[in-house]
Amino acid sequence: MSEAITNPSFRRAVFWAGTFNLAYFGIEFAVALVIGSVSLFADSIDFLEDASVNLLIMLALGWSLKKRARLGMALAGILLLPGLATLWMAWQKFLYPEPPSPMLLSITAFGAMLVNAACAFMLARHRAHGGSLAKAAYLSARNDVLANIAIILAGVVTAYLWRSAWPDLLVGLGIAVVNADAAREVWSAAREEHGAAA
Repeated sequence: MSEAITNPSFRRAVFWAGTFNLAYFGIEFAVALVIGSVSLFADSIDFLEDASVNLLIMLALGWSLKKRARLGMALAGILLLPGLATLWMAWQKFLYPEPPSPMLLSITAFGAMLVNAACAFMLARHRAHGGSLAKAAYLSARNDVLANIAIILAGVVTAYLWRSAWPDLLVGLGIAVVNADAAREVWSAAREEHGAAA
């Protein structure tokens, strides 16, 4: 069993990352529904997914390498869920292209960025030595910081350059692509662990 998986600091990091993600999910989801934002909707679902990932990691810390590798492959599938939710919301926005409030879009994304940056910082030291589970948690938080910056910029573009639903819509679709790549990386790491355990 890897040292990071048994390390109490990794357990604490996963616990707090899951708690922060669950708390901000409610905030961002509510704002996304009120202003009709594809990118915030996708990101809020991603917060819920991150909270679930961290909860599953907490449950799996005492498992064997083979069982953790299998869970890592399952988590790769979970990482795709926000992308699927984004596609659904994007289709709705395409049919009714009303731009979201740029101010609320950027402010909410900035709060999300702070939460995700804190989670990525807590998990960064464990990403190389904790196997696919630690890698899943870290990659998810890191990618979300990048997504939040893009959402902030979409709000700025909507406010000052292009009063349209397209900046929000394009960023939301970009979040789906980033999450698909993270899922691929976690799947590859989990497959390697599964092969090593076998």
